[in-house]
Amino acid sequence: MMRFAALLPERFWTFVCLALAGYCAFLVLVYLTQDRILYFPDTYPRETAAARAKGFHFSLWPEKTPDYHGFVEADGPRAPKGVILLFHGNAGAAPDRFFYGRELAPLGYRLILFEYPGYGARAGQTREASFVAAAVDAARAALEEFGGPLYLLGESLGCGVASAVAGAGQVPVAGVVLITPWDTLPDTAQSVFWYLPAKWLTKDRYDNVRNLNRYDGPVAVVVAEQDEVIPPERGRRLYALLSGRKRLWLLPGAGHNTWLQGVDPSWWKDVVGFVAGEEAAGE
Repeated sequence: MMRFAALLPERFWTFVCLALAGYCAFLVLVYLTQDRILYFPDTYPRETAAARAKGFHFSLWPEKTPDYHGFVEADGPRAPKGVILLFHGNAGAAPDRFFYGRELAPLGYRLILFEYPGYGARAGQTREASFVAAAVDAARAALEEFGGPLYLLGESLGCGVASAVAGAGQVPVAGVVLITPWDTLPDTAQSVFWYLPAKWLTKDRYDNVRNLNRYDGPVAVVVAEQDEVIPPERGRRLYALLSGRKRLWLLPGAGHNTWLQGVDPSWWKDVVGFVAGEEAAGE
């Protein structure tokens, strides 16, 4: 083998060394800039946030404090069954999800759209620890102001935050709904970026398996069959590894950003009804 290697031209080994050096430099770049790969926040002044909310019958919450947790429906149900605290995906900001008000309003729950630190008009770092700490504070504030029961709904990135809040055990959570979730972020990153040692480069972990297995309430898992962002097998694996009360919904033909087009009011009633105990549990 060594004799064969000695016969290879020096130019070949120069190319190999340069390629390895370039690959290592690329790994360092990915590690240092991964926040820009994972988080895509829209930012704007507080006045813009308030104006956007008013146009969709939401209001900043709390409205008269320097910082805010998110947005609450301004004309929600008079006698709500509980509170749904919703954690959105990684792109844009909470006002881009005002459409959830239209989808969830008929169910009779008060809806709060949480805003992440570093998104919208909120100050703060785009980090898992920052998001989870702020989310726990918001959950506690929601219970203090509006009462319970409290349900968490996570969409994409929000699944990681919702799972962490439920697993932290710092506030009572009655149920969790996860739409296009994953098992752990390092494993998911490895599935997507198979050509990188992504599992070992990922700083934010969002270990939904560990977090949810610390939680003893019901969990609804919604997987888009043709999800092009989060491989569907990651959501299925999460569901398989959950030890508590659970139910899986697989949306045929749905993509990561098109799943909403394939559901209707009866579907929402079924999903939320499961975690709220309004129907018999089933697999």
